Amino acid sequence: MLTPAEELGLSGLALASRVHHALYRLGEAGLRHLIEDLRQGAIARHLVYLHDGDVEAIRVLPSPITVLPNQLAYIHHVTLTVQNALKRLPQLYLSNPSVRDILRLPEPEERWLRECWGTSQEEHNPVFGRMDALIEFTSPMWKESFHFVEPNLSGIGGLHIIPTSEQLVADVVVPALREQDPELQLDLGYDIRELLTQEILDHMEAIGAARQLCLIEAKYAADGPDEQEQLARYFRDRHGLTVMHADPAELELYRGEVCYRGQRVDVGYRDYSVTDLLEIEAEGANVEPMRTLLRENRLISSIAADLDQKSCWEVLTDPYISQQHFSPEERLVFQRHVLWTRILSDRRTMLPDGRLGGLLDYVDTHHETLVLKPNRSYGGEGIVLGCAVASSAWHEAVEAALTDPARWVVQQLATIPVREFPVLGSDGGVQAQPFYTVMGFAASQHGLSILARASQKQVVNVAQHGGLCAVMVSRGSPALGLTEATPLGP
Repeated sequence: MLTPAEELGLSGLALASRVHHALYRLGEAGLRHLIEDLRQGAIARHLVYLHDGDVEAIRVLPSPITVLPNQLAYIHHVTLTVQNALKRLPQLYLSNPSVRDILRLPEPEERWLRECWGTSQEEHNPVFGRMDALIEFTSPMWKESFHFVEPNLSGIGGLHIIPTSEQLVADVVVPALREQDPELQLDLGYDIRELLTQEILDHMEAIGAARQLCLIEAKYAADGPDEQEQLARYFRDRHGLTVMHADPAELELYRGEVCYRGQRVDVGYRDYSVTDLLEIEAEGANVEPMRTLLRENRLISSIAADLDQKSCWEVLTDPYISQQHFSPEERLVFQRHVLWTRILSDRRTMLPDGRLGGLLDYVDTHHETLVLKPNRSYGGEGIVLGCAVASSAWHEAVEAALTDPARWVVQQLATIPVREFPVLGSDGGVQAQPFYTVMGFAASQHGLSILARASQKQVVNVAQHGGLCAVMVSRGSPALGLTEATPLGP
């Protein structure tokens, strides 16, 4: 007898198979036109990434990833549980020496945390983040395949590119699929911009702020997704917000108020960490306006987001800590879906098999089941997959990590799902090629949005020239053997 979850996974497989067959019934010429339309659409809709100042169109892959409503509901619940646990880390950091040792901040950053965490933040703690995860929607064991890889709690990428790429696929690909299989019912999920908008409006109401919003980022950077100006336009046009777009160094304090070009900043959305602020302060920038916004709880995300480290997972997966601070229901979610992760050091700790043992001995003898990562970097840089290197190279990487002042983590290896996508070969022909896929789940009480990335490298990141996949929700159809579901999102 199959469990309901296994039946759901098999229904997901059947749906994905129908999408696959409908796509390839277009033939090579049809697929070539579809891929070109997506490329042109990416340029037209400003789906671009900056590399050393050069603008590159982000590749949008033509085969949508499908998810069922019940799967979406489960992922939403789990992601919110983990995110709400992470929002409590400042309290744990300040009260529990063991947590403080795991999440150790340099002294200047810790000063900011102590100064900018208070009663207001405890009562209204706005964190709008993205949890990067692995999941295979089409497996009967899809729940068991669901594992969080790392948290991203502030300034998350994808606020423009996620909904825009999904709309592009809905406009270009879905009609072509429906021509081949009219019973396919694929719709857009939640728009991440709407989730963020509601988070901003809720926080404005909670702290009694007016509706003047400032998007704060490294405005003149030559690398990264080019999104904030597009996002500002969306907030203005769709929600009537007064929106400013500033670099942190452009903010000023005037009579105790934070302003940008003479306009008061009521609430800010920041794509800037305290680490980044300390760097520009050392270069001569005045960061007191940003400190004021954080201290007065007028930034999304709050100072809680600056405990954004891969070692967050150690706090959640260490049984001694988690039993002190989290409920049995929360701990069950952590056990099922948070990968065992440890700060790399010479010590004894609870190992993945439940035994207490020497961490370095375990790392030495189990490297094929582990991943080595810089604790606080992003963009996929520096990651070493134990299964992909020789023992000698692994040992060398571990020794280097142990002597690095910037701390590293070891993490249990999880299977990265592989999906097939049609792409243009060097000869202009269409080829079906395998891609690794990673999900990013952005959750709030109002819904869940998904950023799906794909790469032919096992380290999957748009910054490393990966591509985007649109995640489409099946509303269900008796012909597919699925259940009807209520619409999602606005």
